[in-house]
Amino acid sequence: MIPDNRTTDFQVFRDELVRHLDWFADRGRKVSFWWRDDDAIEPSPALDRMLALANEHRVDLALAVIPKDATEALARRLAEEPHAVVLQHGWQHKNFQLKAKGEKAAELGSRRDPDELMDQLQAGKARLETLFGDKFIPAIVPPWNRIAPEISRRLPGLGLPGLSTFTFHNFPRDHQVQSHIDILKWKKPVRFIGWECARLRFDLQLTRRRNTGGEPLGLLSHHLAHDEPSFEFLEKFLAIAAHHEGADWPSVKALFG
Repeated sequence: MIPDNRTTDFQVFRDELVRHLDWFADRGRKVSFWWRDDDAIEPSPALDRMLALANEHRVDLALAVIPKDATEALARRLAEEPHAVVLQHGWQHKNFQLKAKGEKAAELGSRRDPDELMDQLQAGKARLETLFGDKFIPAIVPPWNRIAPEISRRLPGLGLPGLSTFTFHNFPRDHQVQSHIDILKWKKPVRFIGWECARLRFDLQLTRRRNTGGEPLGLLSHHLAHDEPSFEFLEKFLAIAAHHEGADWPSVKALFG
């Protein structure tokens, strides 16, 4: 049950989300949604909760898995999950940028030797293919959502045409499927952004989609960092958006083409 001091914020969020989806449904249109969750390496109670939600609402959960640390236990856990798919989360989720120079964290950034990095990404792809088989989608999710242009251009040559970062701008190329709304506030303590902030972010994205093309709206989560309100948000959001006639949840494999 939602505590009393948050009930009103949730109701406002719910009512505005439904109004947006009603607008699309009334015009015979649908908003496409997809769900990406980062940093998976092994089974956990938090991951179990995410998979249960995906199954309950019959939506795909795209897990960005860190190849270097991915475990066989995770592969076994996902093997029979009908809505779980795997994306490649870099190689080791390690920062190579220089914080002292004010550079933002990135594993696939400008400080890397491109040839060395290509070897690591190729090894990561092979490992995920071995562990997850046809659940693996050949798409890169750069740690911290940052990637140098030269690295991005070389990915298709590795057999990794897919790319997903974080921006509200329209995707710039085929096989790029963006995330747009991160449900976490990353300043310590890490926590759910709150219903009012979620309302504003969804209002921006859904208003844009009334007037632009059909870019899928990407929900971003990090199950290992979730507090209880983060899980509560996912439960209540999916109860609305996964079942409304103005919403569509295509398979993630189809989105990456």
